[in-house]
Amino acid sequence: MRHSSGSAPIPTFTTISSVAVVVGIVVGTGIFSLPPIVAGNSANGIQFIAFWIAGGLISLLGALCYAELASSRPNVGGEYHFLYKAFGPFISFLFTWGRMTVIQTGSIALVAFILGDYASLILNLGKYSSAIYAASAVILLTGLNIMGTKHSRKTQLVFTSLIVLILVVISVSGIVTVVPAETNGSWGEGAIFSVSGAGLAMIFVLLTYGGWNEAAYLSGELLNVRKNMIKVLVSGILIITALYVLVNIAYLHVLGFEKLQASTTAGADLTGEIFGRAGSLVVAFIVIFSALSTANATIITGARTNYALGRDFSLFSFLGRWNSSKNSPVNALLLQGIIALFLIFIGAWSEGTISTMVDYTAPVFWFFLMLTTLTLFIFRMKNGASELPYKVPLYPVTPILFLIACISLLYSSLAYTGIGALIGSAFLIAGIPVYYFGLIYKRK
Repeated sequence: MRHSSGSAPIPTFTTISSVAVVVGIVVGTGIFSLPPIVAGNSANGIQFIAFWIAGGLISLLGALCYAELASSRPNVGGEYHFLYKAFGPFISFLFTWGRMTVIQTGSIALVAFILGDYASLILNLGKYSSAIYAASAVILLTGLNIMGTKHSRKTQLVFTSLIVLILVVISVSGIVTVVPAETNGSWGEGAIFSVSGAGLAMIFVLLTYGGWNEAAYLSGELLNVRKNMIKVLVSGILIITALYVLVNIAYLHVLGFEKLQASTTAGADLTGEIFGRAGSLVVAFIVIFSALSTANATIITGARTNYALGRDFSLFSFLGRWNSSKNSPVNALLLQGIIALFLIFIGAWSEGTISTMVDYTAPVFWFFLMLTTLTLFIFRMKNGASELPYKVPLYPVTPILFLIACISLLYSSLAYTGIGALIGSAFLIAGIPVYYFGLIYKRK
């Protein structure tokens, strides 16, 4: 079902700008809201920190697998391209349909709503304040990307640099803050290890680490991709892990383990202890910057899959046009923005919007991450490893370990989520009749 139209992407992403996209997608609002849940499922502060280190190690396993896939098969379609080559057009279409209607657009809407909630703390615009801010952010960032990859790439570098700098400043400030002895000494007490809470804790840890796989969508635009993809993925994961460990050590040092477990606004509590009453305002601005960074990076990579869909499927050929003057997939960006705005419109009238959006995206995300990992085994069996520019170390142990992690997260995302997971799965299944209609459309 190959179909191509328009110009092709021009490699312009450097290693640094690509790392900025990876870090920008991953380091978002989760680090300010999820640590108390992880702490609540930990025996003590030592195990709490161990969970965050484990999350980095699991993400690194996945990054090593993706580095082999992306460096040997560089393509702007990323995971879509791997699935197309391994499983054929049906699975790859469902994946792209799932990203377009569930994973990517749901993630954009989720981050935009979080931005809206915190922006409303600074200036409330009324009953639908969060939705107004969310929609405005999607329109602004989509417009920025339509203006050209050059602008969005430079903006992402600025956003990511600011977030990394802010988190380092907060972490170091928290670690050097003088606190009462009983607070600082409480984080290593308690049971040595808790098995019962480990599984649930890792669900939220890996949710916070989610998004590093988006680097695969830059492989078609990354300079010297065969050499630099492994640098992008490994550097991104190491930076993210270091930031997360630093921030969580600051949580424990300033708040103590028990207070962190009981906190509902950990980020505000931390900055409040460090900066005084202005802490809530500080954390609001930090979350807004984080949300802008994550949303922009998600918009960049999400539109690449839509472009790949249009390039290969006649029914969506209007998406497969690359604007050579702007070096961006304009039509793909427009459709992605419209769907994200539709989800924001629906979310404006629902309760528990943020948790529903997480439920909506999680099962579909982990299902296709599992399938993408399987493509590594298929390509090795078909083509061997002699010509690969990069080989995942300790094959097949490394991809097997990551595959086990994907399967466990897929199970958890179905077992512990609500109605949102059913809606997201229903949208994915709705892609099946669309695919067969596309076959009929092509024949006619």
